[in-house]
Amino acid sequence: MPAGSGGPARFDLPEIDAFSRPYWDAATDGRLLLRRCGACGRAHHYPREFCPHCWSEDVTWERASGRATLYTWSVVHRNDLPPFGARIPYVAAVVDLDEGPRMMTEVVECGEGDLRVGMALEAAFREGDAEGAVGVPVFRPVGRC
Repeated sequence: MPAGSGGPARFDLPEIDAFSRPYWDAATDGRLLLRRCGACGRAHHYPREFCPHCWSEDVTWERASGRATLYTWSVVHRNDLPPFGARIPYVAAVVDLDEGPRMMTEVVECGEGDLRVGMALEAAFREGDAEGAVGVPVFRPVGRC
């Protein structure tokens, strides 16, 4: 919640600035964006104003396919920060986007015993549960888990 709103603090929502607004607006609309460098052609995530590979500032937003594979994960059984305590256990994960970059995220709709390195995932979006809250990208298995 915004400071001074009187509601409890939220630790799962981003602080949005002018640069990151296109990313969060797209996520709220159910689209995953990444950045691609016009100089070296490589995609990267998290969004930056320069390419982390060649340092070029010739980078633009690009819609990602939303497809990924599971690289690694950890099941979180304790998190006292609101609202994570209400979600435990949950799966914090790193996925490899089909476009190349790795992304930290959460895997949903799959029991921890069914997770496998290399499993196919697709982007989903946790909708904000308060007026003005943004969507946050998460991933779920493709097909049955």
